[in-house]
Amino acid sequence: MRILGIDTGLAATGYGIIDAEDGACRIVEAGVISTGADDELALRLHRIHQALCEIIDEFEVERVVVEDLYAEYPHPRTAIMMGHARGVVILAAGQRSVKVESYPASLVKKSLTGNGRASKGQVQRMVVRTLELSEAPEPDHVSDALALAICHAAPARRSPVARGRRRAGDLPPAVAEALERARGGRE
Repeated sequence: MRILGIDTGLAATGYGIIDAEDGACRIVEAGVISTGADDELALRLHRIHQALCEIIDEFEVERVVVEDLYAEYPHPRTAIMMGHARGVVILAAGQRSVKVESYPASLVKKSLTGNGRASKGQVQRMVVRTLELSEAPEPDHVSDALALAICHAAPARRSPVARGRRRAGDLPPAVAEALERARGGRE
Protein backbone atom coordinates (compact mmCIF):
# COMPACT_ATOMS: atom_id res chain seq x y z
CA MET A 1 0.00 0.00 0.00
CA ARG A 2 1.28 3.48 -0.83
CA ILE A 3 0.59 5.82 2.08
CA LEU A 4 0.91 9.60 2.22
CA GLY A 5 1.32 11.04 5.72
CA ILE A 6 0.70 14.75 6.04
CA ASP A 7 1.74 17.04 8.90
CA THR A 8 -0.61 19.91 8.24
CA GLY A 9 0.55 23.48 8.65
CA LEU A 10 -0.17 26.75 6.95
CA ALA A 11 3.44 27.94 6.60
CA ALA A 12 4.90 24.45 6.15
CA THR A 13 2.99 21.27 5.40
CA GLY A 14 5.22 18.24 5.73
CA TYR A 15 4.54 15.17 3.64
CA GLY A 16 6.00 11.70 3.54
CA ILE A 17 5.15 8.84 1.21
CA ILE A 18 5.95 5.25 2.08
CA ASP A 19 5.29 1.87 0.56
CA ALA A 20 4.15 -0.65 3.15
CA GLU A 21 4.20 -4.35 2.44
CA ASP A 22 4.36 -7.38 4.73
CA GLY A 23 5.11 -5.24 7.78
CA ALA A 24 8.04 -3.44 6.13
CA CYS A 25 8.09 0.23 5.18
CA ARG A 26 10.14 1.92 2.47
CA ILE A 27 10.34 5.67 1.91
CA VAL A 28 9.30 6.84 -1.55
CA GLU A 29 9.32 10.63 -1.27
CA ALA A 30 9.18 13.31 1.41
CA GLY A 31 9.30 17.07 1.64
CA VAL A 32 7.61 20.28 2.62
CA ILE A 33 5.02 22.44 0.91
CA SER A 34 5.77 26.03 1.92
CA THR A 35 3.62 29.13 1.66
CA GLY A 36 4.52 32.78 2.13
CA ALA A 37 3.58 34.34 5.44
CA ASP A 38 2.63 37.57 3.65
CA ASP A 39 0.36 35.84 1.13
CA GLU A 40 -3.40 35.94 1.53
CA LEU A 41 -4.98 32.93 3.23
CA ALA A 42 -6.82 31.86 0.06
CA LEU A 43 -3.58 31.84 -1.94
CA ARG A 44 -1.77 29.84 0.74
CA LEU A 45 -4.55 27.24 0.91
CA HIS A 46 -4.65 27.02 -2.88
CA ARG A 47 -0.88 26.38 -2.96
CA ILE A 48 -1.19 23.54 -0.43
CA HIS A 49 -4.16 22.02 -2.28
CA GLN A 50 -2.51 22.25 -5.68
CA ALA A 51 0.77 20.73 -4.47
CA LEU A 52 -1.01 17.85 -2.72
CA CYS A 53 -3.11 17.10 -5.80
CA GLU A 54 0.10 16.86 -7.82
CA ILE A 55 1.76 14.63 -5.21
CA ILE A 56 -1.26 12.29 -4.94
CA ASP A 57 -1.44 11.99 -8.73
CA GLU A 58 2.28 11.61 -9.39
CA PHE A 59 2.88 8.98 -6.73
CA GLU A 60 -0.46 7.16 -7.08
CA VAL A 61 -1.20 7.42 -3.36
CA GLU A 62 -3.68 4.86 -2.01
CA ARG A 63 -4.26 6.35 1.45
CA VAL A 64 -3.79 9.75 3.10
CA VAL A 65 -3.13 9.99 6.84
CA VAL A 66 -3.50 13.12 8.95
CA GLU A 67 -3.40 13.87 12.65
CA ASP A 68 -6.67 14.21 14.57
CA LEU A 69 -7.79 17.60 15.68
CA TYR A 70 -8.32 17.93 19.39
CA ALA A 71 -10.50 20.30 21.38
CA GLU A 72 -8.08 22.16 23.65
CA TYR A 73 -5.49 24.21 21.81
CA PRO A 74 -3.46 26.82 23.72
CA HIS A 75 -3.78 29.19 20.73
CA PRO A 76 -7.29 28.96 19.20
CA ARG A 77 -6.40 31.15 16.18
CA THR A 78 -3.58 28.79 15.26
CA ALA A 79 -5.97 25.85 15.58
CA ILE A 80 -8.44 27.52 13.22
CA MET A 81 -5.70 28.15 10.64
CA MET A 82 -4.56 24.53 10.96
CA GLY A 83 -8.16 23.46 10.39
CA HIS A 84 -8.25 25.40 7.12
CA ALA A 85 -5.08 23.69 5.91
CA ARG A 86 -6.31 20.29 7.06
CA GLY A 87 -9.53 20.87 5.13
CA VAL A 88 -7.72 21.38 1.83
CA VAL A 89 -5.69 18.22 2.48
CA ILE A 90 -8.90 16.24 2.92
CA LEU A 91 -10.43 17.95 -0.12
CA ALA A 92 -7.45 17.02 -2.32
CA ALA A 93 -7.74 13.38 -1.25
CA GLY A 94 -11.52 13.35 -1.67
CA GLN A 95 -11.31 14.79 -5.18
CA ARG A 96 -9.13 11.81 -6.07
CA SER A 97 -11.25 9.24 -4.22
CA VAL A 98 -8.38 8.51 -1.83
CA LYS A 99 -9.51 7.52 1.65
CA VAL A 100 -8.30 9.67 4.55
CA GLU A 101 -7.40 8.19 7.94
CA SER A 102 -6.93 10.30 11.05
CA TYR A 103 -5.07 9.35 14.24
CA PRO A 104 -4.49 11.16 17.53
CA ALA A 105 -0.90 12.21 18.14
CA SER A 106 -0.69 9.99 21.21
CA LEU A 107 -1.60 6.90 19.16
CA VAL A 108 1.01 7.76 16.51
CA LYS A 109 3.65 8.13 19.22
CA LYS A 110 2.57 4.90 20.93
CA SER A 111 2.58 3.04 17.62
CA LEU A 112 6.16 4.07 16.86
CA THR A 113 7.78 4.21 20.28
CA GLY A 114 5.50 2.30 22.64
CA ASN A 115 4.94 5.53 24.59
CA GLY A 116 1.99 7.82 23.84
CA ARG A 117 3.85 10.73 25.39
CA ALA A 118 7.13 10.25 23.53
CA SER A 119 9.21 13.29 22.63
CA LYS A 120 9.65 14.54 19.08
CA GLY A 121 13.23 13.25 19.22
CA GLN A 122 12.11 9.75 20.16
CA VAL A 123 9.60 9.72 17.30
CA GLN A 124 12.25 10.97 14.87
CA ARG A 125 14.66 8.23 15.95
CA MET A 126 12.00 5.58 15.31
CA VAL A 127 11.24 7.06 11.87
CA VAL A 128 14.96 6.83 11.06
CA ARG A 129 15.13 3.27 12.36
CA THR A 130 11.93 2.06 10.69
CA LEU A 131 12.81 3.53 7.29
CA GLU A 132 16.53 2.70 7.64
CA LEU A 133 17.58 6.31 7.04
CA SER A 134 21.04 7.66 7.79
CA GLU A 135 19.62 10.73 9.57
CA ALA A 136 16.32 12.26 10.63
CA PRO A 137 14.41 14.02 7.86
CA GLU A 138 14.42 17.80 8.15
CA PRO A 139 12.49 19.84 9.00
CA ASP A 140 10.58 18.00 11.72
CA HIS A 141 7.33 18.42 9.75
CA VAL A 142 8.67 15.74 7.40
CA SER A 143 9.45 13.32 10.25
CA ASP A 144 5.98 13.91 11.69
CA ALA A 145 4.39 13.17 8.31
CA LEU A 146 6.40 9.98 7.92
CA ALA A 147 5.44 8.95 11.47
CA LEU A 148 1.76 9.25 10.52
CA ALA A 149 2.29 7.07 7.46
CA ILE A 150 4.25 4.47 9.44
CA CYS A 151 1.54 4.39 12.10
CA HIS A 152 -1.06 3.59 9.47
CA ALA A 153 1.19 0.92 7.96
CA ALA A 154 1.23 -1.02 11.23
CA PRO A 155 -1.07 -4.03 10.72
CA ALA A 156 -3.05 -3.22 13.88
CA ARG A 157 -3.86 0.26 12.57
CA ARG A 158 -5.34 -1.08 9.33
CA SER A 159 -7.62 -3.59 10.99
CA PRO A 160 -11.31 -2.85 11.59
CA VAL A 161 -10.60 -3.30 15.31
CA ALA A 162 -8.23 -0.33 15.43
CA ARG A 163 -10.74 1.85 13.64
CA GLY A 164 -13.21 1.26 16.44
CA ARG A 165 -15.54 -1.20 14.74
CA ARG A 166 -15.26 -3.60 17.67
CA ARG A 167 -15.35 -3.09 21.40
CA ALA A 168 -12.14 -2.11 23.15
CA GLY A 169 -12.36 -5.39 25.09
CA ASP A 170 -11.56 -7.27 21.86
CA LEU A 171 -8.16 -5.56 21.62
CA PRO A 172 -4.87 -6.32 23.32
CA PRO A 173 -4.85 -4.38 26.62
CA ALA A 174 -2.15 -1.85 25.60
CA VAL A 175 -3.93 -1.01 22.33
CA ALA A 176 -7.33 -0.79 24.00
CA GLU A 177 -5.89 1.55 26.64
CA ALA A 178 -4.26 3.82 24.02
CA LEU A 179 -7.46 3.99 21.99
CA GLU A 180 -9.51 4.70 25.10
CA ARG A 181 -7.21 7.60 26.06
CA ALA A 182 -7.28 8.89 22.49
CA ARG A 183 -11.07 8.86 22.48
CA GLY A 184 -11.15 10.72 25.77
CA GLY A 185 -13.04 7.93 27.51
CA ARG A 186 -15.72 7.64 24.78
CA GLU A 187 -16.67 4.17 23.54
